[in-house]
Amino acid sequence: MRFAAAAAAAAAALVATAARSGNGPDSEAAGASGLTPYADGGQFPLSEQQQRRPLGYEQERGPEFVREEEEGEQVGGGGRGEGPRRETRRRRPNIVVVLTDDQDAALGSLEHMPRARRHLIERGTLFSRHYATTAVCCPSRVSLWTGRLAHNTNVTDVSPPYGGYPKFISQGFNDNYLPVWLQEAGYNTYYTGKLFNAHTVDNWNSPHPRGFTSSDFLLDPHTYDYLNSTFQRDDEPPRSYEGQYSTDVLADKAYNLLEAGIRGVESDGKPFFLVAAPIAPHANVKMGINSGAPGAAADLGSVLFTEPVPAERHKHLFPDARVPRTANFNPEEPSGANWVLALPRQNETNVEYNDHFYRQRLRSLQAVDELVEGLVTRLADGGVLDDTYIFYTSDNGYHIGQHRLQPGKTCGYEEDVNVPLLVRGPGVAANYSTAAAVADGNGDDRGEGLVTTHVDLVPTFFELLGLPPRDDFDGAAIPVTRAAIEEAKKAEERREHAGIEYWGFAMGEGIYNREHQCLFANRLTTAAAFWLSPLSPYL
Repeated sequence: MRFAAAAAAAAAALVATAARSGNGPDSEAAGASGLTPYADGGQFPLSEQQQRRPLGYEQERGPEFVREEEEGEQVGGGGRGEGPRRETRRRRPNIVVVLTDDQDAALGSLEHMPRARRHLIERGTLFSRHYATTAVCCPSRVSLWTGRLAHNTNVTDVSPPYGGYPKFISQGFNDNYLPVWLQEAGYNTYYTGKLFNAHTVDNWNSPHPRGFTSSDFLLDPHTYDYLNSTFQRDDEPPRSYEGQYSTDVLADKAYNLLEAGIRGVESDGKPFFLVAAPIAPHANVKMGINSGAPGAAADLGSVLFTEPVPAERHKHLFPDARVPRTANFNPEEPSGANWVLALPRQNETNVEYNDHFYRQRLRSLQAVDELVEGLVTRLADGGVLDDTYIFYTSDNGYHIGQHRLQPGKTCGYEEDVNVPLLVRGPGVAANYSTAAAVADGNGDDRGEGLVTTHVDLVPTFFELLGLPPRDDFDGAAIPVTRAAIEEAKKAEERREHAGIEYWGFAMGEGIYNREHQCLFANRLTTAAAFWLSPLSPYL
């Protein structure tokens, strides 16, 4: 409960900061349905401009952009004192996803991202109780892109034989995941950055990931090497970018793919789906590599995890930042269960290093923050911003020092599974947090808000794009308008719990983990299921 209150306070602080910025109140759907027709006969939620524009809108976008949005066919008289009513017919919406790697929601990372705050939180909704269903990269990403929990995908690890890209292929998902479905629905689809673990310079085309109009993937063994990345574009062979900063390379690729998507909208009216998946704030990793072939096991001894590497221009930032000293941070008495209960308390030198690790995470996110602004600016310049939903999230969260843990993930604690989810787009309320859906009006300030998970994202995309849900979805569409969010809470239609699964080993990161490698790398014999709710002991 203490952590739930802290999470609610953090979410409220972010939204309060947005409110103080002078961008005005949130927008809310007008009319009974809150929907207006697509040009092809479908429906979509009313945009911010059709509801109530935030202050400063015209200064940011330009009056000619506003006028273009308001053009439409006159369909009848308006109310008293109004001119003829115009029915606005708009294009099917685009979707842009920024998917970071290991970004926490619990340790304040978003508070150090002013551009994301300005463009997404102030202009969109913060889902404060959003959870990754598996707290490690590959299983979480497969669940995210299929809408299915890991026990149904059977991708349960980051490397073969139980996980990684080869397992994704052997399970048949290369023909059965979101980009394939979106192409079948008439979308252009684009992706740059990390797709899955064990997607390598050896197996990138055996087979190539299906479903993309154009792609530019990060590849192992250099995925997490901030200054020595390898990307692979479309059907071209892998290319090394040694000496260049990974997130900056990715940003240029994302902008090029976005421009291609906008050209598709202009030329033939095809909407687009774009994912930009940088590695920040993941640890910097130097790894040996097996080919990623089925049956090959990861060699942990050949992998070295150290703190993230920021861009040169960001190295000086946040000199006084340190890991939040919550009640579960390096406690005097052991906490947790099983192997966590046996962890020694960290000494002062270890804690100082972990604070440095934390600062490096914040610094590495600054290039991502710039990426967010670059994408929003180009969407606006291309005239498609208000036809576009932007989702910002991470594959899993992260702990640093909580319960005496060295930096890492793979646990069921709140720090590891509660991840950011920011949404901006047509009909999405500005300056709003789902914590307010509970805290407003009923005196309950715990801020548990609306519980959502990664397996809800693909069903949400389907609903926003007017596609019928699939029978094999484990998740359900997330309500994205303020009215729908508050109605869902009142009707108690959404669950209060999130199912969190885990298989495999738990390994810490950073230089001090090596002293306890065998403790952290103990393979768990059974899956761990953590049920998170406002009353859970894990909070």
